[in-house]
Amino acid sequence: MKWVPDRTGRFPRRPHYQPDAIDAQCERLVQRFLIKKYGKVEFPFKTEDITVLIEERAELDSCVDLSHEEGEVEGVTEFRLGRRPLVSISDRLSGPHLENRLRTTLTHEFGHVYFHQFMFENTGQTASLFPEEQKAHRNKCNRANIERAAETDWMEWQAGYACGAILMPAAALIETAQAFRRRNQLPFSNLVVNSDTGRALIELVASRFQTSKEAARIRLLKKEVLTDAAVPSAGLF
Repeated sequence: MKWVPDRTGRFPRRPHYQPDAIDAQCERLVQRFLIKKYGKVEFPFKTEDITVLIEERAELDSCVDLSHEEGEVEGVTEFRLGRRPLVSISDRLSGPHLENRLRTTLTHEFGHVYFHQFMFENTGQTASLFPEEQKAHRNKCNRANIERAAETDWMEWQAGYACGAILMPAAALIETAQAFRRRNQLPFSNLVVNSDTGRALIELVASRFQTSKEAARIRLLKKEVLTDAAVPSAGLF
């Protein structure tokens, strides 16, 4: 992690994480949690365990009416001076058929808590962010930025990347992709996202890690297991 100027104006400087650094931190976090609770690492990472992960570091209200918020807001993380963050999840996600959306929203908000809380505990950084009439900063997460926020908003991009890294940790994702290649006798090159094999891998990853196909597709593209066009790969796959 290094410090760079914050062009969003939230802070004078902000943390810049390489994707591999976020992957490594999230993977260690998930592994430690699962080994401590179950004595082994198994996927999918259960929804109830994701809520415990949040509750270890923040206050969580998982059934909040967010309909008054502008846009399709499904999660809000509120950073409060001198207190634990408050994570609010839309009551629209309470139906069992929306569990995958709930899981991505929970992990996205956890990404804010885990990677950004320290910024709001640093009084030097937060002096301009918390004027006397404003005692908290709220990250409102629309559906559009839960999984694929633009890199122009560093907080949303980092939380979105952490979402995929928690639900589909890098080592387990790589192992899944490699096993898929062996079973299907596939050459060591990138799989095209819209090919039959690409779609089959997306379905496999979505099933193993209990995510939507869209979340699996985005994660596989970010890890360069899938590509938009067939090119040789010199990576691990």
